[in-house]
Amino acid sequence: MKTNNLFLLVVLVMSALACSVLGGAPGTQPIDLPISATAPGVIIEPTFTPIPTLTLAAPTLPPPTPMLSQTVSIQPSPFSETGNAPVYTITAQIPTLQGSSDTRVTNFNTLIKQIIQDEIAQFKTDVLAFASNPPIAAGSSFDLQYAVIGQRADIWSIKLEIYVYSDGAAHPNGYSRTLNYDLSNGREITLDELFLSGSNYLQMLSDLCKTQLSTRDIGFEMFSAGADPLAENYQRWNISDQGLTITFDAYQVAAYAAGPQLVTIPFSELQSMINPQGALAVFSQ
Repeated sequence: MKTNNLFLLVVLVMSALACSVLGGAPGTQPIDLPISATAPGVIIEPTFTPIPTLTLAAPTLPPPTPMLSQTVSIQPSPFSETGNAPVYTITAQIPTLQGSSDTRVTNFNTLIKQIIQDEIAQFKTDVLAFASNPPIAAGSSFDLQYAVIGQRADIWSIKLEIYVYSDGAAHPNGYSRTLNYDLSNGREITLDELFLSGSNYLQMLSDLCKTQLSTRDIGFEMFSAGADPLAENYQRWNISDQGLTITFDAYQVAAYAAGPQLVTIPFSELQSMINPQGALAVFSQ
């Protein structure tokens, strides 16, 4: 009898525990669990909320500042002057940068104009001071033309061709001036700046020029001193897309009849001495 009572007590306790687990005390409604959580074999698929796609606008950058040379053009400004006692005529085409009021542009125009005015003043001193009055022939004359030999980035390489006739002379005389200008920095470029510091660039230029000149039928052997490695022999030079051009005026490396001699040295022959920060490097790249 006691065993049966003990068994009944165990059954009642276990029933009470089951009720508390499945929904509370006897007589209460059990909790309805989602079938996906209780049904065997059912797989719950996770649900993801998509993250909105963010479109980042590209930053607005200011347009690149153009080089100064891109804002200007070079135009001839004509100049003329005549006189009767003695008789003479002066004509010139002055290269003038137009399109910008930048101080560097103004300085360039001032410099090139001053160079030409100095040449005209020299003509008046050397020629007109001794000219016949009345004239022997048609009078004396001075004419100047220019050419842009090279222009890249803000580097301008300009050549002035000058022809002077003295009244009564057998023929006119021609010579040249050159101007190589860094417009960005507003200054003239010198020959030594083209090459590495300490390099014997004059000797190199002399050797290369003499090699070319000696192949020409101009009697160079008699005038070879005009191409010696001296600064005064290499004052007239220009940079172009083809290389460094040296101008030897009439009488310097040949007789007058042979005319002026131009020697263009390719960049490849100068490579070992080119200053990587200089104007030659700008053209040779």
